[in-house]
Amino acid sequence: MKADKQALAEEGPQGMLGKALDGIERVGNKLPDPAMLFLILMFAVWGLSALLSGVSFDAIDPRTDSPIVVNNLLSAEALTHFLTSMVTTFTAFAPLGVVLVAMLGVGVAEHSGFINTALKQMLKVTPAKLLTPAVVLVGIISHTATDAGYVVVIPLAGVIFFTVGRHPLAGIAAAFAGVSGGFCANFIPSGIDPLLQSFTQSAAQIVDPSISVNPLNNWFFAASSCIPITLLIWWLTDKVLEPRLNRTHKVNRDEVDLPAMDEVTPTEMKAFRSASLVMLIAIVGFFSLTFPENSTLRDSNGSLTSFSAPLMQSIVPLIFIFFMLPGLVYGYITGSFKNSSDVVQAMSKSMSGMSHYIVMAFFCAQFVAAFSASNLGALIAVEGASGLKALNLPAEVTVVGMIILVGFVNLFVGSSSAKWALIGPVLVPMLMQLNISPDLSQAAYRVGDSSSNIITPLMPYFPLVVVYCQRYVKNIGIGTLISMMLPFSLALMAIWSAWLLLYWSIGLPLGLGSSYSYGL
Repeated sequence: MKADKQALAEEGPQGMLGKALDGIERVGNKLPDPAMLFLILMFAVWGLSALLSGVSFDAIDPRTDSPIVVNNLLSAEALTHFLTSMVTTFTAFAPLGVVLVAMLGVGVAEHSGFINTALKQMLKVTPAKLLTPAVVLVGIISHTATDAGYVVVIPLAGVIFFTVGRHPLAGIAAAFAGVSGGFCANFIPSGIDPLLQSFTQSAAQIVDPSISVNPLNNWFFAASSCIPITLLIWWLTDKVLEPRLNRTHKVNRDEVDLPAMDEVTPTEMKAFRSASLVMLIAIVGFFSLTFPENSTLRDSNGSLTSFSAPLMQSIVPLIFIFFMLPGLVYGYITGSFKNSSDVVQAMSKSMSGMSHYIVMAFFCAQFVAAFSASNLGALIAVEGASGLKALNLPAEVTVVGMIILVGFVNLFVGSSSAKWALIGPVLVPMLMQLNISPDLSQAAYRVGDSSSNIITPLMPYFPLVVVYCQRYVKNIGIGTLISMMLPFSLALMAIWSAWLLLYWSIGLPLGLGSSYSYGL
């Protein structure tokens, strides 16, 4: 016993952390394949919904102003609906279309050699020491293009790290932490800002019908958050995660199916310049169409960044086009594409790599639909918010408690807007009674909402990241990814919460037209 304690003391905190993460990985990897896990969870939701359907709850659903009722998914009517809607539930699963359409274009760019050459050129101008923060920052900024980070930035980060001789899973983890863990941080305003603001304002008007919340009420805080988040993920990736991965998950580089990264030939450089010019012209030409006030790419209010704006709804098709065009030009100049059959073959290769994800997406879609229909997520969210209110803690502690609550609820209700629609009408008015403004409540929500994204297998893109990892290490499972991302999640919640409290104590503006206190 003494020897064990001495060994732990000699290993230090990182050694003990490594043992804990190894344990989490072993347990997690004993779970069934993600596809089967979603199926088991769906059956569990069915059974739980049947057990709780006859129970009366006092919790009020803020969307209907009536008590929450758990729907029995084992009733004849519910089972009939499940069977008749199974196909449309799968085909309407949003992440499926996003991933497949984007990957068609990315596949053309990859298999033509365009991405390969682009990476070589990027690595020439990016100092090796700054590779990790560059990947993280690109991941954070990618939120401007909705879900582009999941289908472009994360897999490319693995390729970049692999190319320079670093562990590719470290690159995937750093990008995943930036894209998903830093979801609510960004220098550039995006569609998430007006989306959250709309729910915040409606919740605040429960107490004060005349109150108005600015759509960019958290912009300054979100922009400033990029600094501590980038530094934190950088340090954890280089000092904690990658050394552990090098010990526990060695990569057999001969088995990885990636293009060779030799020196760029004159023909390749000519093709790359031509392809990049075509890509630039296409981008400039398209976005010039957004300038007129009556542009069809704007919403009815003239906005380009709202979720209802056609521009925002066109991001994934634009990814397809802006990757396919340079891929075609590059392929035909270098000779990697000789005819249209070669282009189709490149797309087919890209889709073959997504076959496992498509199977997982089918079961994930059925589970998400069942969980939503059962109303169990709404019950968890509202009861959690009510419990926090009952504690009656000091303002600073209440805000931190809210962040922890949101992070926990995020494990069950992945959608940022759906979650805020559920708990916002409870938390915002409650905190207004404590003299805390809706702007500060929303900022706290953004911190909690982002921090636990990267450790929940129920997040729609989580299985996709597992697939990215399996490209380099075949035996990767859910447990491996959770053990990789858990230090990021816990550290993000702690450091980002501290950043918000520091920001609050200094009195720096959260955003446009924002405040910290609400005067009753």
